[in-house]
Amino acid sequence: MKMMVCGKGGSGKSTVTALMAKEYARQGKRVLVIDCDESNYGLHQQLGLELPRDFTDYVGGKQRIMMLSANGPMNMAPLFDKPLTLDDIPGEYISEKGSVMLMSPGKIKDANEGCACSFNIVMFHFLPMLQLRQDEVVIMDMEAGIEHFGRGTGNSTDAVLIVVDPSYESLKLSEKVSEICAKVGHPVYYVLNRVTAKNEATMIDKINTPEKIICKLPVYDALMEAGLTGAPLEGEYPEICAMLERLG
Repeated sequence: MKMMVCGKGGSGKSTVTALMAKEYARQGKRVLVIDCDESNYGLHQQLGLELPRDFTDYVGGKQRIMMLSANGPMNMAPLFDKPLTLDDIPGEYISEKGSVMLMSPGKIKDANEGCACSFNIVMFHFLPMLQLRQDEVVIMDMEAGIEHFGRGTGNSTDAVLIVVDPSYESLKLSEKVSEICAKVGHPVYYVLNRVTAKNEATMIDKINTPEKIICKLPVYDALMEAGLTGAPLEGEYPEICAMLERLG
């Protein structure tokens, strides 16, 4: 299964991604986490891994991709000429611990280096070519907002998880994501994050399709502390276990 985790900035996408990856690993799955947020430098720490080399370098680097896509990214030749497996990804572009692997198409590192378009293009070409075994899972932690939908980055994903925090902005964005996914046929699920007894009913009421709420993650002190200190996320969370069971 290939899944895309999206939502507004600060909603908890990386936290949910890391918790899912670690739980899948505990269940015996081999997990590839793809860090698609070019401006977030925290996911690798939540996983307890080093940030790997930009995968865009593997296909010639950012400038080459921009040149190849000069006539439009949808018109360029494929970057990969044959199907790939997890084992085909060169080791220098992967950080790995146990059965969790981390890949990053790229990060913005310097002023005036240009946009992140090339990173999206690489993933647009890579994901359809990646063939998974039954015991393998891909989780993509997307950048904030909806630009990746416009670029078709996750066209080949099997499910979209929208992380919703208790804010009006997050709830409104979830409506737009759901609308976009309905047009392209992506199955959509909602992950409500930082749920409390006071906000739960309001959050659920604002979701257009509450039957698609797949997880309600409460405020855990351990997660808040790790988010502040940058420590790896540890422990098992029953809400995450139940969510993965529902996803199948």
